[in-house]
Amino acid sequence: MADEKIKGPASYFPSIEKKYGRPISEWKVVVRAACPAKHMELVAMLKQQHGMGHGHANAIVAHTLAEDKS
Repeated sequence: MADEKIKGPASYFPSIEKKYGRPISEWKVVVRAACPAKHMELVAMLKQQHGMGHGHANAIVAHTLAEDKS
């Protein structure tokens, strides 16, 4: 089980933390602080205000919103 590959948005997390220098928990706080907003509005905010690439921004937003739904 320990050798299972991480799938979905979380698979981006190590590269996001390395590239942008902040833990995912901090990015989730940024996303939640901008709510209520639509998914793509949150993606656009991360891209415009934090210089994040589309895939990375989308992964954080998707994971955060999914967490908040459950």
